[in-house]
Amino acid sequence: MPDGSRAAWTATPERGSDAVVRAMVWVARWLGWHVAQILLRPITAYFLLSSPRQRAAARVYLGRALDRPAGLRDLWRLYFAFASTILDRVWLVPGETRGFTLEIRGLEALREVIAQGRGCLLFGAHFGSFEALRAVADAGSPVAVSVLMHEANARLKAILDALGGPDRAGAVIPLGEPGAMLRVREALEAGGLVGLLADRNPGGERVRRVDFLGRPAPLPTGPHLLAEVLGAPVMTAFGIWRGPRHYEMRFEAFSPGGPTPRAQREQAIAASTDRYAARLEAICREYPYNWFNFHDFWAEERL
Repeated sequence: MPDGSRAAWTATPERGSDAVVRAMVWVARWLGWHVAQILLRPITAYFLLSSPRQRAAARVYLGRALDRPAGLRDLWRLYFAFASTILDRVWLVPGETRGFTLEIRGLEALREVIAQGRGCLLFGAHFGSFEALRAVADAGSPVAVSVLMHEANARLKAILDALGGPDRAGAVIPLGEPGAMLRVREALEAGGLVGLLADRNPGGERVRRVDFLGRPAPLPTGPHLLAEVLGAPVMTAFGIWRGPRHYEMRFEAFSPGGPTPRAQREQAIAASTDRYAARLEAICREYPYNWFNFHDFWAEERL
């Protein structure tokens, strides 16, 4: 990959997460969760000590979310939470939730949307564990649950597909492939749920400059354009990591959906992006160690 902002984007602990997942799958399946949990500490230390640029970016984010300078302990908590969610994917992706504590908030609101039969988009973020949300939705949802995923995650997706089997693999809609938007429309028309991460731009997408944690930052407008074009209801969905094998799933109403006149679409997209930025900022301040940001999110070259 050439140098530049896109290269910097991928130079995060997440770049090596596929290797970590492979190792954790082997350890977890053969030696169990408790042994794998012990190994998380040296793994966390390795990533923390060997990624100075990402560590600096994380320190900037944490300083803004905490409203104080971030220290080494703060960085450790962020990195350790990230490693913990990767380990938990070994069980959550196949839907194996035994031994997990899964608290759910906003489930009634989600059920009300499902009952309308219109389908629903779930706007998440690189926050906590989206897999925890999938596990809960899969276990208790009367409708199909799909995830719209960028092709940049293809290697990690292959590992997770192997864990989840063909049914889980089929639930992933690769963004960028021909027919992806048609599959999203069909899923919604069937009354299903489609989740996507709305907080990052992997490159080449249109962004809007929003106020985020006290400074202008770029957020992609694509998810909001998708919601406007399809007229779909939207809920935010966050799987908050609260500790080892402990998650709080939070669903909140975001947009009722419905048609928007074409002349007003740009204004609606801008307003929706701004509201999402405010929602993400609020939850980052509430749970600052759950947003896994390891790049300069506020960099001018990404605007």
